[in-house]
Order: sequence, then C-alpha cells, then structure tokens
Amino acid sequence: MLRIMAVTKDHSVLLQPPVESLSDDNVAWYWVDFINPDEEEIQLLSSNFHFHPLAIEDCLQFLQRPKLEYYQGYSFFVVHALNTHSLSAQEVDLFIGENFIVSFHFDELKELESTWNYFQDVRDYSAIGPIEVGHKIMDKIVDTYFPIVQNIEDHLLDIENNYEKGNKHSLIQQTFDVRSDLLKVRRSIFPMRDLIYRVLESKRFMISEHKKAYFHDIYDHLIKLSEMIDSNREMTSDIRDNYISLNSYKMNNIMKTLTVITTIFMPLTFIAGIYGMNFRYMPELNWHAGYFIILGCMVFLGLSMYFWFRKKGWFDQE
Repeated sequence: MLRIMAVTKDHSVLLQPPVESLSDDNVAWYWVDFINPDEEEIQLLSSNFHFHPLAIEDCLQFLQRPKLEYYQGYSFFVVHALNTHSLSAQEVDLFIGENFIVSFHFDELKELESTWNYFQDVRDYSAIGPIEVGHKIMDKIVDTYFPIVQNIEDHLLDIENNYEKGNKHSLIQQTFDVRSDLLKVRRSIFPMRDLIYRVLESKRFMISEHKKAYFHDIYDHLIKLSEMIDSNREMTSDIRDNYISLNSYKMNNIMKTLTVITTIFMPLTFIAGIYGMNFRYMPELNWHAGYFIILGCMVFLGLSMYFWFRKKGWFDQE
C-alpha cells in the first residue's frame, strides 16, 4: 500500500495525488510511505524514484543494522522500531532528499501512523520539510524504546525484591530471560545511537544548527537508554553472581558438615573394624563387660570430637 502527502509551494497539502504528479513544478516537497508494498509498488523505487540498487536491496533484505549511507541527491537511513511484545526489530528505511522523503517498511507501525496523522493535521507547512518528517519518525521510534526498557527494568527490580523469599531457581531463570531481552533491545538501541551521532557530526547531511538541536535531543534520549541498558545488565550480572556465590556457600557448608560427620565416625569405624575381625586370641572378647566398655569408649570419643569441632566453630552457620 502507498500513501502520499504532497505540499505545494503555496503551503497547501495534497493527499493521495498520483505518483506521476509529484514532479510537478507546484509541488514543494512530498512524503511517500510504502506500507507492506507488493511487487508492483516495489518497482516504483527504481522506475519512478530512481533510487540506487544497493539501497533498494537493503530495503528488501531485512535485519540490516541501523545505518546512514549517502547517495547522489539523497541520504538513506535504516532505523529500527521495536515490537513491544516480542522485542524483535522492525526495520524502517528512509530516503531523505532536499524535496522528498520516502519511507519503506513491511510492518504496520504505530510510530509511522502517529507521524502521518501529525503532519496531516498541521496548519502551517511553511517551516516543515523532509528533514522535519524524518526527525519526527526517528523521535517517535526512540520514544517507544523507553516503555520497553522501563518494563524490563521494573521486572528486574521485582526479581531483586523477591530474591530472598522467592524460588531461587525460578528467579534466576527470569534473570536470564531479562538479560536476553536486554540483549535484543541493545542490538537496536546502540546502533541507533551511533546513527544519530553520525547525523550530528556529518558534513554531507547538511542541516541547520536549529534543526540539529532536535536531533541532539534524540541522541540524548539514546544515551539515557544506553545507560539504562548497561545498568540493568550489570544488575543481572550481580544477581547471577550472587546466586552462584550463594550456591557455593551452601555447598561449602554441606561439605563441611559431611566432613565433620565423616571425621567423627572414622575412629569409631576403626574400632568397630578391629573388634569385628573375630580372631580367637583377642583377650577383650572374653571380657564380661567388654561390649559395654568399648561402646562407652566409642560414645565418649565421638562426643569429645563433636564438642571439640563445635568449639572450633565448624558447626557455625555464618
């Protein structure tokens, strides 16, 4: 599907004019939005707009990283929106020239819909052009990153707050899920940050200082998002390390307890082994009270070792 908005030189807007009329002299600039286009509409990228084959190829091959490339007469942007449920990247391609902007995407995106409605209802188009439309699209896309990252952060805080009383195995699994979500989001946000930085520092994508301030605002948002992601990743690492440390601590206590028990029973087993050999000439076997004497010695030895280990602090649960 194609939707077209053309602004004339007298600052009036034309909705859905024929594609052929976009080159008329009375058209100041225009925006063509390709939404899940069919083969015939895709052909317009080359036949009508004459975009470079490599840029068209990037449009058709998904999972391009956010980037900026320069061609004769226009700049080509690849930006990423994020699906709020799956956190998968949804690619939006932008061709921005002096008097046109062409957006291309296969998914129906609320960011593009909101931007389209915004410019459709503008009363004064005298200070608006393709740069403003491109900025608005990127700004809307970046704004939708915040609820996604904040939801992940809230989930992580819930895990941390419930760590002491919750099921440790379930919580650590949730922590790894959060870490995976952060990685998905990071793959889009960090390249977007680098993209906007290139826009601000570019000598070829020429924009006024006034307009550059708006892109700088997007860049500040992306810096904030990057810091939030890094902070949350560090928190997941801390929870993971705490879980591993706690498991190691518990295992050490278990091993210490088992070692003490084994150590106590070693001499008792030795004594029982000696008198279990049943040699004929073992004088203690003929003692009338031999069984009770040896049993008493074993109890005394076991209790003595127990209290000695207890005094040494081996039974303390630190």
